[in-house]
Amino acid sequence: VQLQASGGGLVQAGGSLRLSCEASGLTLSNYDMAWFRQAPGKEREFVGALRRGSGPTYYADSVKGRFTISRDNAKNSVYLRMNSLKPEDTAVYSCAAGASRALSYWSTTYYHADRYNYWGQGTLVTVSS
Repeated sequence: VQLQASGGGLVQAGGSLRLSCEASGLTLSNYDMAWFRQAPGKEREFVGALRRGSGPTYYADSVKGRFTISRDNAKNSVYLRMNSLKPEDTAVYSCAAGASRALSYWSTTYYHADRYNYWGQGTLVTVSS
């Protein structure tokens, strides 16, 4: 099982990027998915999460309205569209997959890193001012 995040790079403030998370050995449509990020010298933080199927999505307040998570089941991929990027968005972004649970459980645990079973290597996003 392998998850691989890609699409990071250097972008100016106000710009956009789309990160991709591709899987091998895992059918992502069966999993709840999330993106986390870790900035230099800081702890990992939740960015956004997408429930299996057409369930609700959740975002950290810091990215709400700017970032969008989506999935393409045909490509076995999940994406993070990032608009209006800010220097404080600079971080290594990682995707994660977790076994899907009941909605009540999902709604209270989606932001916990330890509820995700599989993690991909991150991709670096650098936003210049």
